[in-house]
Amino acid sequence: MSRELQDVDLAEVKPLVEKTETISGLLREFDVQEQDIETLHGSLHVTLCGTPKGNRPVILTYHDIGMNHKTCYNPLFNYEDMQEITQHFAVCHVDAPGQQDGAPSFPVGYMYPSMDQLADMLPGVLHKFGLKSIIGMGTGAGAYILTRFALNNPEMVEGLVLINVNPCAEGWMDWAASKISGWTQALPDMVVSHLFGKEEMQSNVEVVHTYRQHIVNDMNPGNLHLFINAYNSRRDLEIERPMPGTHTVTLQCPALLVVGDNSPAVDAVVECNSKLDPTKTTLLKMADCGGLPQISQPAKLAEAFKYFVQGMGYSEYGAFQQGFFQWGQIRGWKMPCPEPVTVDVLPPALVLCKEQACGGHMAMRGPCLSLLGFSCHHCVCLSPSLGWKFSHTRDSLRCR
Repeated sequence: MSRELQDVDLAEVKPLVEKTETISGLLREFDVQEQDIETLHGSLHVTLCGTPKGNRPVILTYHDIGMNHKTCYNPLFNYEDMQEITQHFAVCHVDAPGQQDGAPSFPVGYMYPSMDQLADMLPGVLHKFGLKSIIGMGTGAGAYILTRFALNNPEMVEGLVLINVNPCAEGWMDWAASKISGWTQALPDMVVSHLFGKEEMQSNVEVVHTYRQHIVNDMNPGNLHLFINAYNSRRDLEIERPMPGTHTVTLQCPALLVVGDNSPAVDAVVECNSKLDPTKTTLLKMADCGGLPQISQPAKLAEAFKYFVQGMGYSEYGAFQQGFFQWGQIRGWKMPCPEPVTVDVLPPALVLCKEQACGGHMAMRGPCLSLLGFSCHHCVCLSPSLGWKFSHTRDSLRCR
């Protein structure tokens, strides 16, 4: 039986590839600039990969304690699917003061910036490179810093991917425990227990050993200790889930919260999710994953990030078109399409339709864990939470 493929008429989106860009331009190797940038509260080591493109945001990363941008994000950004995304976005990696490779020791008496001050240093980075906005990706302490930055400067942040974020100040019992641990436990052990869960430390010995050796051999211990103290002294972010008729402090941008199911940060991330706007927030809890999903499962995180960015409206028309035709051709959808589609799905999903009657509807909507009813049977639902892709039936899309 022959099947005709129809053109996709998508609603207005922001293309990944501008009309003025050429394929040869996309294939050029990224320019890499490494600079120490002076800000309000001291110097930051910044690595800019690629050339910012017009009004498009850059992807800005911030690492966790015991790491720098290389050890925290290289496995993810070197992954093939992630490089497909970074063809279209410049990437700005920020190292916290004194945490980059070969960092000299701070002088005696140096006052390390607080977490709030570290967030206040980021506008200086954007100004230095002439950047207007970012899509932030932060892990642990870096996730806290980027969240604080987004709360203070919502116009500069278009979206956030927050891995192992903890929005709460350290309680006094936790503070006391960390002080006692500092007296009795070596610095590498403290950091490892922050990065990895107990189960992971037993089952993934090789990776844990690699990071322990990095902390011992590559990190400046005095500088690292100052960064850890700053993180342990953080304030509560004081965010609240918005309620009708009330004024609350919360993120204004879309957010993807990521945590491994064996991570020591699970409870903190779940609590953060409960304090954010559910219509703008996705919680991705990755199965069989520990404290560093960007290291242990870069493929899944890269795909989730791709859908997250596409959901913000940054999509390459050709890529969407090709992918959708493959799905449509395989399933042979020929049902009539009487009206536009609306969808409620948790996590937020991308919905595409090849029927002109749908107008290429795209939706990012709120929470629903049940089956998804559709009036249009030409539509595809792609969830950013991997493993929750949906296959088509006559009356609904069912989780497979």
